[in-house]
Amino acid sequence: MRNIGTTELVIIALILLFLFGGKKIPEFIKGLGKAIEEFRRASKES
Repeated sequence: MRNIGTTELVIIALILLFLFGGKKIPEFIKGLGKAIEEFRRASKES
């Protein structure tokens, strides 16, 4: 998998800020963290 650099992270952050606005980003990141945690838990079980 290709490494993501700083420039790509900044561009992604700006796009998220534009799409979701400042107030919804913490909710989005919290949901993303829960999804990643659930994915890791499921991959350990199989």
